[in-house]
Amino acid sequence: MSGPFIVGLTGGIGSGKSAVADAFAALGIDVTDTDRIAHAQTAPGTPGQGEIAAAFGAGILCPDGTLDRAALRRLAFADPTARARLEAILHPRIGKAARDEIAHWQSPYGILVVPLLLERSGLKSLVQRILVVDCPEELQVRRVVARSGFAADEVRAIMATQLGREERIAGADDVLDNAGAKAAIAPQVAELDLRYRALAALAGRAEPSSGRMPA
Repeated sequence: MSGPFIVGLTGGIGSGKSAVADAFAALGIDVTDTDRIAHAQTAPGTPGQGEIAAAFGAGILCPDGTLDRAALRRLAFADPTARARLEAILHPRIGKAARDEIAHWQSPYGILVVPLLLERSGLKSLVQRILVVDCPEELQVRRVVARSGFAADEVRAIMATQLGREERIAGADDVLDNAGAKAAIAPQVAELDLRYRALAALAGRAEPSSGRMPA
């Protein structure tokens, strides 16, 4: 295989992707999180933030000069044209930065966290395995309301732009159940870690190829 073994980690809003990624990181696995990259690419003074302000107006910035992410998210999810415009600004920058990070991974395999991995084609071609973090949709709503202050209807509107639960699971090679307590994540990640280490070793012995590994 010509590059590192990449597991694409995805899931709906509020499913717990960050907690799962943290559990892999605790095992020494390299993690590239596209949400983190997006924040870095839109920090004050960056070209990304400048382009967003030019596209959507200076009102999209907070008084301290940071991006008003809640307002931008509401705008993007309410208006498909605005969402496409925002994605055209962000996705090329995120893709390049993610590839740059991946080139420096040192662990046997790595985790690439992409919330819309199954909805967008941009980074899907990089991964050999897709891990979906799953929980009931009503739990997603409650979690996002609790952490963000969004109204439940706003959360459901965001969810409506993402794949439904059944479709997301259908696109997965592996599914991590995050419907229970946070303590239930680590044992599942430990089991997946063993699987991914074995698959990465197998891929390293195989002839150079690309694409998804068999389930």
